[in-house]
Amino acid sequence: MMPLSQEAASAYRRVDLDARIEASSGEELTRICLEKAVDALGQALAAIEQRPGLVPQEPLSRAHGVVLWLARSVSADNPLSGPLTQFYGGIAATIARNLTRSSPLDLARARGDLKDLLDAARAG
Repeated sequence: MMPLSQEAASAYRRVDLDARIEASSGEELTRICLEKAVDALGQALAAIEQRPGLVPQEPLSRAHGVVLWLARSVSADNPLSGPLTQFYGGIAATIARNLTRSSPLDLARARGDLKDLLDAARAG
């Protein structure tokens, strides 16, 4: 069972995310999802650092779900549809492998790649 403070923080994150999603357009929704995936992978890396050997299931599952959604939601008329789908699919596969045995190096690389894309989306 999660401590009450963690349950409250989780509920706040869900409400905040729901509100942002309701008010967003396609490009903004992609940025929100990238932010959430980067944040979740950061939380997973922090958890691994604090407790080596334990797999941080919750943040990894959250990141995995977000990245899968991103892979499935690339518009077919986007000129970068193929490369983006492949990129997100590769990141999702990396996260899935880490759900059973975590590799901080793999997760940090995946987080960095998503962060680079997020930074480019914010700049564009």
